[in-house]
Amino acid sequence: MAMAALRRESRRFAPLISPRPITAVRSSPLAPTHEDEGPIGVRYISTQVVRNRMKSVKNIQKITKAMKMVAASKLRAIQTKAENSRGLWQPFTALLGDLPSVDVKKNVVVTISSDKGLCGGINSTSVKTSKGLYKLNSGPEKETKYVILGEKAKAQLVRDSKKDIELIITELQKNPLSYTQVSVLADEILKNVEYDALRIVFNKFQSVVSFVPTVSTVLSPEIVEREAESGGKLGDLDSYEVEGGETKAEILQNLAEFQFSCVMFNAVLENACSEQGARMSAMDSSSRNAGDMLDRLTLTYNRTRQASITTELIEIISGASALEG
Repeated sequence: MAMAALRRESRRFAPLISPRPITAVRSSPLAPTHEDEGPIGVRYISTQVVRNRMKSVKNIQKITKAMKMVAASKLRAIQTKAENSRGLWQPFTALLGDLPSVDVKKNVVVTISSDKGLCGGINSTSVKTSKGLYKLNSGPEKETKYVILGEKAKAQLVRDSKKDIELIITELQKNPLSYTQVSVLADEILKNVEYDALRIVFNKFQSVVSFVPTVSTVLSPEIVEREAESGGKLGDLDSYEVEGGETKAEILQNLAEFQFSCVMFNAVLENACSEQGARMSAMDSSSRNAGDMLDRLTLTYNRTRQASITTELIEIISGASALEG
């Protein structure tokens, strides 16, 4: 009987119950609506606000998932090139060695980074390694300069090392990476800088979730000859017989230029692989975080909606009871 009376009274007073009262004049366009204000003295959040927030989080999640798939497809294409390019610079390392601790007067730190963000901390790692090399090779009789590849390293190094930047190159990955493109780039660097040692800083790709900051050193022909004369790792150069009309200095010059282009080609590809792998990990983490936030917002929305329905039912029952009494 009580429920039947409740239904009769609810149908009777339904036209008089409005969730949003009609007001003739609003004092300000920025004033909150009745839906956003909620009952006085009650902790309240508008369901419309929660729905809008859920919609924005869903859109963000779609974007991050799409970016993860794009990064995965790019990674597969670049990884094969990077693995094949490792065979180019290894013979030079076996012949000329890789001497990161060699003491020279003119050092050039070639920092390789990405042009785009949302790829974790690979760019910050390259910049920190470059700054460490700069401090390590600085001195009263030494000169150290930067050559920057990529917008992200440029943005970080320009702030505090602008006077030491010799050359900036960006949009390297605008076109698919090839040895011809990188060799032209390496030739441009050699024409614009004077060096005794080129120290290339990049991130070596190991797996989708792992990369290692790496430094490769390319010495000038003069320093190579000096180190060969003093023995050590480069002392075996004199055991090779030089054929043709070229002198030893000319051969060393050609070897140094070719070595730099090969090392640069491998470094750019390794860093591109690390970038895509880091972006995959970052976008996967972002997608999972968006899913967790969506679950919390759904719970909040359901609770708010249930509280609103309960409040309306209580008001209807109270009105019905008052009319019967």
